[in-house]
Amino acid sequence: MDPLFEIKLDLAKKGSRQSGRNLYLQLKAAIEDGRLAQGFKMPVTRDSLRLFGVSRNTAAEVYERLASEGHVETRRGSGTYVSDARSKRARKSHPARRVLDPRLNPFYLRPDITQALDFWRDSASEQAASATPHVDFRPALIDSRLFPFDVFRQVSVKQLRRLESKPAGFKSPQGNQGNFHLRDAITKHIGVTRAVVCEPDDVLVTAGAQQAFDILARSLIRPGETTVAMEDPGYPPMRVAFAAAGAKVVPVGVDAEGLKVEELPSEARIICVCPSHQFPLGASMSLRRRQALLAFAREKRAVIIEDDYDGEFRYDGMPLESLRSADSDDVVFYIGTFSKCMLPALRLGFVVAPPWAMRTLIAVKNSLDWHCPTPIQLGVARFIAEGHLKRHVRKLRELYQARRGLLLDTLNKDFADSLLPIPSFYGMHVAALTRKSVDLDKLADRLLSHHVKIHSLNRYFAGTPTQSGLIFGYGAVDLAEIRRGLSVLKQAL
Repeated sequence: MDPLFEIKLDLAKKGSRQSGRNLYLQLKAAIEDGRLAQGFKMPVTRDSLRLFGVSRNTAAEVYERLASEGHVETRRGSGTYVSDARSKRARKSHPARRVLDPRLNPFYLRPDITQALDFWRDSASEQAASATPHVDFRPALIDSRLFPFDVFRQVSVKQLRRLESKPAGFKSPQGNQGNFHLRDAITKHIGVTRAVVCEPDDVLVTAGAQQAFDILARSLIRPGETTVAMEDPGYPPMRVAFAAAGAKVVPVGVDAEGLKVEELPSEARIICVCPSHQFPLGASMSLRRRQALLAFAREKRAVIIEDDYDGEFRYDGMPLESLRSADSDDVVFYIGTFSKCMLPALRLGFVVAPPWAMRTLIAVKNSLDWHCPTPIQLGVARFIAEGHLKRHVRKLRELYQARRGLLLDTLNKDFADSLLPIPSFYGMHVAALTRKSVDLDKLADRLLSHHVKIHSLNRYFAGTPTQSGLIFGYGAVDLAEIRRGLSVLKQAL
């Protein structure tokens, strides 16, 4: 099939002796300035009269000249393509400006904001990719090698076939709130795994947890007025969503019992917490703190945003129920995601919201992207409904538990004099505090040069860091990689 060719050309008059040269110069210019990109398949010469206004022989001569200069290349039996080795015209550049361009929003150019948004950014000394694979201890990553792609492909194909007979449109029954089958599957899944009491109408499907934060910020914040309390250390991209909406973000400390409720500012009207597995320290909020937090929210007419990013993965102790329950469903917004239990590339998450807020949340969602991709929603809905997610989570629990066990055993045995792991029974990472005075950011840079990626605790504080440590994510590393990474860390320390 011939490619579309919508490049505007100033063609010479019919019969002009300059038609070939004119075509050559314009095609060369289009290649050099990037309008005809590398790898683009050029039109076949039999269409030259219609597209270029020249004969087939003239077009062939032009192609030959371009090929001799390295701008295009002929592939036998395939056609003529813009060459990867073509020369490039230097793009028009502007001198670097030291003064912020007033046309840009300065918020997104602040160093603290750009660093927070670039959550998985590696240290400054990261070297170019090499043949040696990295041991990746960064948190919130998953091992995509474990995902049952064949099963997900099968259930997704069935849903696509159904869409063939009844295509979904903007006003289809799938709804701006999210496909009903997916919302129904979500309610059943989190009811069993997280004790979240809700109905499908309480669920809003989002493009990942980050969009959920953004939707809640846009819905609940009055710019310049609303005070939002956040755990410190905490998840940087969440802070950005609320700060961008104009909130007064106040960091609140965390200890072994979770958020220090007694330190909440009285004017706080939104409290963001990870009660089951605090990010990044890993503590679980105690029953006493949970009760105090709910009491604070009711007294101050505040709301609680519960981020349950990896609550499916429990390894020990009794299950911890979510803050969202039948008695707290009027003040708690529960956020979940499929990025940790399935794949980040799906870009699916959800909010379980109080009934009084849902209409506004849907309106905000509509202003962003109308709704999440219907085929993906249908595929995930069937994946859950047929029990595949439950089996996959069970498998991940077993593998992650083995990784977690090896990590903790090695830290306790070989790093007892330098690192103190923080006890936790959930999640996909372990935090370890330093027993010695060490510049951990420089240590992370040094480890990166030895192909080990790891984050220090410093990058998660909004205020002045009060603790020093390393975060060991084990979602994306197998047992052999854990051993290799810890061996390099031992030498570096």
